[in-house]
Amino acid sequence: MLRISHRSFPHHRRILAIVAGVLALAALALAVRAQVGGERGIAPIAASSDIEVTGIDVDVRGSDANDAREKAWERAVREAWAKVDGPRLPDSQLESLVSAVVIEREQIGPRRYIGRLGVIFDRARAARYLGGGAQGRPSAPILLIPVTDSAGTQLVYEQRNPWQRAWAEFQPGTSLVTYVRPSGAGGESLLINYGQISRRSRIWWRNILDQFEAGDIVVAIAKLEYSYPGGPIKARFTARYGPDNRYLDEFSMSAESSDELPAMLERAVVQFDGIFQQALRDGKLRPDAGISLGTGQADPALQRLIQIGRAVRAQEAAARAAAEGGNEQPAQVVEAPAAAAVSNFVVQFATPDAASFDGALGAVRGAAGVRGASISSTAIGGTSVMSVSYAGSLDELAAALRARGFTVQQGSNALLISR
Repeated sequence: MLRISHRSFPHHRRILAIVAGVLALAALALAVRAQVGGERGIAPIAASSDIEVTGIDVDVRGSDANDAREKAWERAVREAWAKVDGPRLPDSQLESLVSAVVIEREQIGPRRYIGRLGVIFDRARAARYLGGGAQGRPSAPILLIPVTDSAGTQLVYEQRNPWQRAWAEFQPGTSLVTYVRPSGAGGESLLINYGQISRRSRIWWRNILDQFEAGDIVVAIAKLEYSYPGGPIKARFTARYGPDNRYLDEFSMSAESSDELPAMLERAVVQFDGIFQQALRDGKLRPDAGISLGTGQADPALQRLIQIGRAVRAQEAAARAAAEGGNEQPAQVVEAPAAAAVSNFVVQFATPDAASFDGALGAVRGAAGVRGASISSTAIGGTSVMSVSYAGSLDELAAALRARGFTVQQGSNALLISR
C-alpha cells in the first residue's frame, strides 16, 4: 500500500505547477503558430501597363465546338475593343493588337460555347489608336489594406477571403496609383490587421511602411450583408486613407447569390481605383509629414555640404571685416569640420507598453548625431531591439542617450537603455 506523507504535498504541488507552466507555454506557441501558419496569403499578380478588359459574356453557336469557340473569342475581342472606345478596325487588325484572351468561365457543347472572357490588348501596339492612356504623374508607393466586414468580424489577412483575392487579381498597370499589395503570408497577417487602421501612432505606421517601402496608406472596406447563407448580398464599400483613417468616399452594390460575389467585388475594385485616382488628382493622397520625415535628420552628405557653405561664408565675412577695418592681416581660413563616420549599433530598450515603445524610439531618433533608427525586434511587455545609425563612436552614442534621460548599460557593440 502506497503511503504519501503530508510533507510530500508541497513537492508534488511544485511539480504540478511546473507541468502547468510547460503546458501553458506549449499552448501559447501553438496559438502563435496558428496566427501566422496555414494558407492565408494570396500573392498579387504582377502589374502590367497592358490594357485589360474583363467580364465579357458570350453565348455563340457554330458548326462544331472549335468553330463556336473561335467565333466567341472574336466577338469578345470586338466587344472589349468597343469598351475601351477604340475606332472601328477589321478583325485581322484587331487580332494583331491582342496579347491574350483570359478564360474566366466557360461551358463547351458540341455546337455551342458559353463563357465569360477577358481580353488583354498590348498597349505599345494599341496606343496609336487609343492615345497615351491615363494622364498624370504616378503616385509614390501606397500601401493598400483590404478589409472585409461581415457578420460582425473584420478580416484583412487572417484567412483567405474573396475581397483580398479581388485586389490580388486586380491589374493596376494603367492606374495613377502605385499600389503596394502585401500577400498576407507569414507575419504580415500580424503586422497588418483591422486594429492597425485605427492606430494613430506615426512611429508604428512608419515602421510598417518601411517594411513595404511605401509612403502612405489607403484602406478599402467591404461590408457584406447576407440575406441568408448563399443568398442575396448587399455590400457597402468605403474608401479611407492616411494614418488618421480619413474618409474619402463610399458606394453600394449587390449580388443575387454567392456565385455572383466575385464579379461584384471585381467591379468594386475598379470603382475604388477610380476613387483613389481622383483623390490623387485632388491632392488628398499626399504622404503625411509625420510618417514621411522619418528620423528628422539630414543626410550626412547634405550636412557636409551645409558645413562647407557655412565655413565659406564665415571666411568671406572675416575678409570683409578686415578690409573695412583697414587691417592688413590676412583673413583667417576657417576649415569645415570633418564629417564623422556613420556606424550601426544595436540598442536594446525596455518596452512594457506601446507608449513606452513610441517614446523610446522617438527619443533615440531625436538624439544628437543619430542618423536613423529602425526596429529589429518588437516585444511589448519585454525588451525590444533597434538598429541605430550614429555619426560617432559607441561611447559618444551612450553619452548622447544619457543626455536624453536614459540609463545606459554599455556592452561590446551594443547598448541597453531604460528610464
